[in-house]
Amino acid sequence: MSSRDLSVPALVVTVVLWASAFVGIRAAGDAFEPGPLSLGRLLIGALALTLVAKPWKQTFPRGGTLGLVVLYGVVWFGAYNVALNAGETYLDAGTSALVVNIGPILIALLAGWILKEGFPKPLLVGIAVAFAGVAVIAVSTQHSSSVGSASSTGVVLCLAAAVFYAVGVLAQKPTLVTVTPAMSVWMACCIGAVVCLPFAPALVRQLGDASGSDIAWLVYLGIFPTAVGFSTWSYALKRLSAGQVASTTYLVPAVATLISWVVLSEVPAPLAFVGGALCLAGVAVTRYRPRRPEMREDEDRRTVEA
Repeated sequence: MSSRDLSVPALVVTVVLWASAFVGIRAAGDAFEPGPLSLGRLLIGALALTLVAKPWKQTFPRGGTLGLVVLYGVVWFGAYNVALNAGETYLDAGTSALVVNIGPILIALLAGWILKEGFPKPLLVGIAVAFAGVAVIAVSTQHSSSVGSASSTGVVLCLAAAVFYAVGVLAQKPTLVTVTPAMSVWMACCIGAVVCLPFAPALVRQLGDASGSDIAWLVYLGIFPTAVGFSTWSYALKRLSAGQVASTTYLVPAVATLISWVVLSEVPAPLAFVGGALCLAGVAVTRYRPRRPEMREDEDRRTVEA
């Protein structure tokens, strides 16, 4: 099997582990505040990857590449984690996943601006549909009984996480030309941990008060969704386009909802499913590409010849 063939199974692993992260954050959120939870997860992820990445044998990036590594380390691994953890104190795991996974649309939007890919009509229509879905989810939280503190604050925080996610993907993609996937994630974990160092005293205090189960969830988040999940993501991102890889995360909300239902007995409010469907529909619209006239003529010609 070629290395490219492994991209699909790598993405399957990423989807499952990232979906489980939404559940793990909810499970550990009772013992750890958003900042300390982020720091603990990143420290464990960096430690787990040290033997795999072998940074002492690697040549560290310089110049613009190093700048991009710092950017996605700060934004995606630092700010994203804190925003998502904070958002999940207001929303259940499935609803949080639905909001965060408008990230692929934001990636397309930013690519149109930064990479000069333009703003085709399907992109603009899809964005409008997806954000209508987010508005519906925000309304649903006002009447949700699944999370006692459900509010639009959680939606705003998860929207911020989606923006950080999109920026992180676009920053990481070009660095993978010269940086290995494991090394890419290891550096980002270290940078994110530095960003979260102000939460160190709180992490130490909360570790002392946490139960064995809470600590187990923290370790799980650091090893599996972070060290393993981001490495398999980076492996695929190195070989495929950012849009192709990001599109697979559309499956994350469904998997997260299922895991949350089994593990935490949480189910999003019924209206949130409607909003989630609109978000996914919006994403689908952004990826619509009408066939060019010459392609249709070729197909018609083949049909006549057949």
